[in-house]
Amino acid sequence: MTGIGVDVDAINDEALVDHLKAGTFTTIRKWTQTDLALRADVDRNYVSLIERGRNSPSVRLMFGLCDALDIAPSELLMDVERRMRLQAKASLSSVD
Repeated sequence: MTGIGVDVDAINDEALVDHLKAGTFTTIRKWTQTDLALRADVDRNYVSLIERGRNSPSVRLMFGLCDALDIAPSELLMDVERRMRLQAKASLSSVD
């Protein structure tokens, strides 16, 4: 499902980054990027690149990160879908 002017990749990355920053390793769990990387079996630099929006995780890595963070992948995808709808509405409103 895509709409006018909706960048699905950017929204997915934004949602994952928000979950990485909001309720996860730096605040609630007091994890470092290294802690998360070890739990998700990925390089720490890659976690940093995802957090900064420079890389997008594969589906397999997204599931691994979600598992490490105790977030259901479906929860993340629902967040992506919600953001896509909001962005599509905003795009349609700006066209009117």
